[in-house]
Order: sequence, then C-alpha cells, then structure tokens
Amino acid sequence: MKRILVIDDAATVRLYHRDILEAAGFAVSEAVNGLEALERIAEAPFDLYLVDINMPKLDGYGFLRELRGKDIPQVPSIMVSTEAAANDQTLAYVSGANLYLIKPVRPERLLSHVLTLLGLASAPLSPHALNGIAGSAP
Repeated sequence: MKRILVIDDAATVRLYHRDILEAAGFAVSEAVNGLEALERIAEAPFDLYLVDINMPKLDGYGFLRELRGKDIPQVPSIMVSTEAAANDQTLAYVSGANLYLIKPVRPERLLSHVLTLLGLASAPLSPHALNGIAGSAP
C-alpha cells in the first residue's frame, strides 16, 4: 500500500485530503507543519507528499528545500495552496515540487495527479472510492 504524507496546518484540509486518499486505498499520515513532516519522514519513508505553503515553524517551500537536500530516496511532492500567483508556482517548483495545485482541488483531479505521479495512472479506482467525499461528482 502506498504511503502519503499530508502536510497542512488546517485540520479540515488534512481531513478532506485524508478522506479522498484513504477512500482510494492509500495509507495516509499527517503533519501540521514542515518540521513535523521532517520528523515523520525520519521515522518511515513515504511514497508521496501533499504539501501546503503557508504553515507555522517551517512553510511548504522550506520543507521541500530541506527534503530535497536530504540523502534519502526522493519521491514526488504536490504543493496544494490557496496562493494563485505565478510567482508562488515558480517558487514551488524551484523548491522541489513536482506539481502545483490551487485549493480547493476536486477529489477526482487530486486522485488523477496522485495516481500519475505514483506510476499508477492505469490502475482502476474502486467504484466506491469517491462515494461520500464532499466535492466529488455524483
């Protein structure tokens, strides 16, 4: 089972992403900021990171720079933020993001990108993967 770390200071956002990802069969862990995320990574490896920009202690840009500087296997990172300026996207990619999405992200769009970055794009989703997820198509 692929492991995803959701890094966001907003509990509601973490829960939203967790619900989507767990419904699709992923194991999800959470961190409330970049420092906590680095601690989680030291405990066990992950297959993908879903990262917010604006967080206390260590923001998403700083987290990605720290992560990309570590001598560990590097895995995909998706930066998801309300920041919509072109400069924010550029900073995300320079910091080490593989993809930049603007919140709110529809469940099917998030899953499509996650599956692609994990090399699972041809893997079928469970027919019930998005049932009951707010914002998913009926």
